[in-house]
Amino acid sequence: MSTIKAPGFFATLLSVMRKELRDIARDRRTLALTLFLGPLLYPAMLMGMGYLAEQRARTQLEKELELPVVGAERAPNLIKFLATQSIKAVPAPDDLEAAIARQDHDVGLVIGEDYREDWSQGRSASVEILADSTRRNAEIPIARVRGVLDRYRSQVATLRLMVRGIDPAVAQPVAIGTRDLASAQAKRGQLLSVLLPYLLILSSFLGGAYLIIDATAGERERQSLEPLLATPAPRGAVVSGKIAAACALGLISLLLTLLAFKGTALMAADVAKMLDVSFAAIAKMLFILLPMLLIGTSLLTFLAASAKSMKEAQSHTVWLMLLPMVPTFVLMVNPVKSELWQYVVPFLAQNQLLLKVIRAEPIDPQVWAVYLAAGLGLAALLWFAAVHRYRQERLAISG
Repeated sequence: MSTIKAPGFFATLLSVMRKELRDIARDRRTLALTLFLGPLLYPAMLMGMGYLAEQRARTQLEKELELPVVGAERAPNLIKFLATQSIKAVPAPDDLEAAIARQDHDVGLVIGEDYREDWSQGRSASVEILADSTRRNAEIPIARVRGVLDRYRSQVATLRLMVRGIDPAVAQPVAIGTRDLASAQAKRGQLLSVLLPYLLILSSFLGGAYLIIDATAGERERQSLEPLLATPAPRGAVVSGKIAAACALGLISLLLTLLAFKGTALMAADVAKMLDVSFAAIAKMLFILLPMLLIGTSLLTFLAASAKSMKEAQSHTVWLMLLPMVPTFVLMVNPVKSELWQYVVPFLAQNQLLLKVIRAEPIDPQVWAVYLAAGLGLAALLWFAAVHRYRQERLAISG
């Protein structure tokens, strides 16, 4: 009596992988959305944001700024100086503070009642800037007014010292200079350093979400998973085949996204050239995101195998999308120096490494070793959990 020989591990893995890729290839619309949504949407969104930010800054810096001034008649020379700097003093409304709160004006100026007397006596004359620092659109007007007032103060102080026969350098015993050590690559990548890591991490973390959910919860709901589990094929190979198919799809989508960034940056104006888009940088990013792709796909495999329906499995993506946001928000609120322990923490590790690539900074071999050991180790644990879930016979029962 002949016995059925169980197929080998790798043969089963490849067979399941081909089967899952063939299944999703039949649904061309879903395949197109999975592969091309990120490459088309993310570069256009980021480059569009960069263009709008530059246009806003250029417009606010070049156009004449209308500045409501309270007590303009007390400081005619100051008003004339403001005019030479493309800042036009206009009469202030009755309630300037309320007008700024309503955003009728971005910034205002209040000249003190004793300004004329203090000026004539050589004392410090009071000038107050009114603004709401929480308004992002007011940042540039506030900086313009403050910068012009600083220059006016410096010029008047210099003239007063010269009239008294004093060298102005006496009032500046220490000459303070600043050397910006940020590289040109780091400056170009400053705008993208907030959103780009999150988008890339999200793309890798959930890149194979649809395929893996459909291959587990979907097949379970359609009752097509039971025949597969009834075969003598190793459950670990079945799980690995599904994960490999989802990772292959996610890796292609991720590569297309990075190539789209490269193409957009090469064709766009200087505003879009804020990212190192060399092939070496793209290869580093792919290598960094590979463990996250394995982690996300293995986690989704476990969650989908635990779900009773396709809808229940898809509901997990809502909170999973929030996880990559955590390091982005933490670093925005509480920036921290790069330390070795950070490369053990999921999402934070990818964020820090992607920032290094964006800023064109070298990555130490020790950092690579810690990151890969932690990332691949977590992916292996989630893989074992998914295999254990697949070995439970009730997985094949739908409903």
